[in-house]
Amino acid sequence: MRLVFLGAPGAGKGTQAKRLEAEKGWTVVATGDLLRAAIAQNTPLGQQAHAYIQRGELVPDPLVNQIVAERLATLESFILDGYPRNLAQAEMLESILTKPLDAVIYFEIGEESLVERLSGRRICPQCNAVYHIKTNPSKAGDKCEQCGAPLIRREDDQPEAIRRRFQVFREQTEPLVEYYRERGLLRTINADAPPDEVYAQLLSVL
Repeated sequence: MRLVFLGAPGAGKGTQAKRLEAEKGWTVVATGDLLRAAIAQNTPLGQQAHAYIQRGELVPDPLVNQIVAERLATLESFILDGYPRNLAQAEMLESILTKPLDAVIYFEIGEESLVERLSGRRICPQCNAVYHIKTNPSKAGDKCEQCGAPLIRREDDQPEAIRRRFQVFREQTEPLVEYYRERGLLRTINADAPPDEVYAQLLSVL
């Protein structure tokens, strides 16, 4: 299975992709995770990407395309989470795939729901566990219940940065909805719902 998960940052793509990976064995390729790893390792790519992410902007295509192409070359089945983000990347993806995509899943959610969801998100910097102060709080308070590390709020989960990211999504990524609809690949689900409901929708469209 070759899938693209399309939607605004924080729409729940990563959560659902990991669940599918665990149950179906399809490898998740998340550009956000790849870039954050580069930033943590302070690589040249990471240094460039960090400046854009701090401003709530998308990392430029040339910095993303290379790592995606190298990763997909080793995989038969995958779930792309966070790529493509614009038409140029979509065309790049078509050019590097040896087999066509099976479907593109659009996680639809409104701006205010997104701000509430992301501003309450807390991340463990050591084991990457994800919590939410309202819907999924850590049993250890402000520490990770899995490893005990202090939880953090990512720089791009500040409300101002969230709204900027949503606007960038509307401008650059939303045209992909029509792009993939015209190709008969688009499947839309309501991402403004509890995770189990979203997953049920996902299985239904697949």
